[in-house]
Amino acid sequence: MLKPVDLRMYGLLLRPWGERDLDAIRRGLADPEFRRWNTINVPSPDEAGARDFLESRTTGWQCGEMASFAVTAPGAGGGAGAVLGHISIGMIDFDAHRSGRVGYWVLPEARGRGVATRALDALSRWAFRDLGLYRLELGHAIGNDASCAVAERCHYRHEGDLRGAMFDITGTPRDVHVHGRLAVDPPPRLSGVTVPGDNTTPHD
Repeated sequence: MLKPVDLRMYGLLLRPWGERDLDAIRRGLADPEFRRWNTINVPSPDEAGARDFLESRTTGWQCGEMASFAVTAPGAGGGAGAVLGHISIGMIDFDAHRSGRVGYWVLPEARGRGVATRALDALSRWAFRDLGLYRLELGHAIGNDASCAVAERCHYRHEGDLRGAMFDITGTPRDVHVHGRLAVDPPPRLSGVTVPGDNTTPHD
């Protein structure tokens, strides 16, 4: 089991998803750009799909296989504000390979503000420091230049391409661009932001 936590860094609050977030989840799943670049097995873009998404994220924490966060802008008093997007580490292997696979999306109204970049670096630092992981992997469909740029800004090196490694929502096979970052790689110095002492808080 993974203990859910809140992560505060780069002016963001990353917290576990909850029932209050169902509308934001549904909007994220229904976003055309999200669906354009994702796989055939993404949840449906409706309330049932949003609940499936939430249940799988809750189960991921309980089983120790996934750490999934709502990316939010801190509200008044430091509490959670508006949901900006999603970020997670899945396929966590604590034993043989000390690895995991990251994924993220940002809601349309929050794009262009560096949300994914800041969230990805915050999550990566936490995974290496607190989870003891050694390798994080990131894959995206070739042509998804926005996701590729986020990976590169966060020092996830391009390691190669996988032919026909995913089927998109139309059932069409797509090639995948693979990036990786190791715990021993130098962390990025993100333009315009500093790295304060990040704050990790256990979640009740």
